[in-house]
Amino acid sequence: MNIKSLLLGSAAALVAVSGARAADVIMVEPEPVEYVRVCDVYGAGFFYLPGTETCLRISGQVRLQINVAGDPAENLEGDDYEVNSRVRARLNFDVREETELGLLRAYARVQAQNTSGADNGLEMEQAYVQLGGLLVGYRDTLWTSDVGGIEDGLLTDTDLVLGDFNTNQISYTFAAGGFSATLGIEDDGTGDAVPDVHGKLVYSGAWGGVFLSAVYDETFNTEDALGFGQVLPAELGGFEFVGSPIGLAGLLPLLDDGSNDAFALKAGAKFEDVFVAGSTLAFEGSYAFDPTVYATVGGLASTFSISEDNDTIFNPQSGAVPLFVEWSVGAGYSQAVGDFTVAVAGQYGELFETTYLTGFVPGTGALTTATAGGDYYSLVGNVGYDLTNNFGVLAEVQYTDVDLSELGSFDQTTGFLRFARNF
Repeated sequence: MNIKSLLLGSAAALVAVSGARAADVIMVEPEPVEYVRVCDVYGAGFFYLPGTETCLRISGQVRLQINVAGDPAENLEGDDYEVNSRVRARLNFDVREETELGLLRAYARVQAQNTSGADNGLEMEQAYVQLGGLLVGYRDTLWTSDVGGIEDGLLTDTDLVLGDFNTNQISYTFAAGGFSATLGIEDDGTGDAVPDVHGKLVYSGAWGGVFLSAVYDETFNTEDALGFGQVLPAELGGFEFVGSPIGLAGLLPLLDDGSNDAFALKAGAKFEDVFVAGSTLAFEGSYAFDPTVYATVGGLASTFSISEDNDTIFNPQSGAVPLFVEWSVGAGYSQAVGDFTVAVAGQYGELFETTYLTGFVPGTGALTTATAGGDYYSLVGNVGYDLTNNFGVLAEVQYTDVDLSELGSFDQTTGFLRFARNF
């Protein structure tokens, strides 16, 4: 055997061994990657959850708001005004899919905020499920909620809507064309088995829409609903809370009109592009046959109560004088011009007479009370500007004047400056 034959034989053996080892290697094929698919069935921003036919949209807002409240608000340094800052972070989760019973939707909104750096905690703003026309969960009461595309309120951020708070509820909406009819029951927080009952009729089109709302408030009592203290100017017969962060006096509604229930009606209309493109004109009115939390509106405010969203049924006007409205009328107008939006609104109402605890007789501990009715009006104006896509600034000013028959009259100017990034 010569050298050449030896080299060729060795090379062949190496190739054979290498081939045998290579045959023993297990090659793992990678799983195909399923990229996120856009779901355009329900509008922009939705995407399919991988491996399902369920669509999800995540949205939210981060904003800074500077609140200002004039006299009779008072800051800790004794000045007759208040200023604070509030930062809010909000996330919305909207999950939808089609079923044999119609659209199945789950919606949840959570947010956290602080006021002047003090943590106000994390809260669930809304959480509800819809299947076709059925809705179950927690959100703003049907009395003020957006049904059929027509939202209550008078177009400014402080929308002057009555009874704006959230409840646990069940409702069903029948919709055909531009018409919808909703009937719902809501937990009134009394602990008994009888809920509040709501009905709402809406007709909407490209021109705008009209609505009529009715509510039966099963059990209303001002002590139960508002008995942990409200506010009234000290000069009008109230008594000062020493060290109160809002510098206002205590006011406790003692009595209603003797009824255990209440009934109220509300109607409104909105007209789009009625004068020029980008314009909206709104009207709204209400009538309550008895005092009810669904017909309350805030009078005086502190910076802690400005633009607070969705207070509970127990205290729908947190931090402000609760005005029990017998009837009200209001109007609003907004106009968009390029990146600017301007809106104005006004409301006038007559008030139910309510008996209040106004203080104590010095040295005796005896209570002093006053019964007062009267009227009020409120004017709001704002200017908004979009600095860029999804980031804007809004400045708003509100003036409120309240005349309480036995306690006198008072007025107050409040406002805020807001920077908001939406996504």
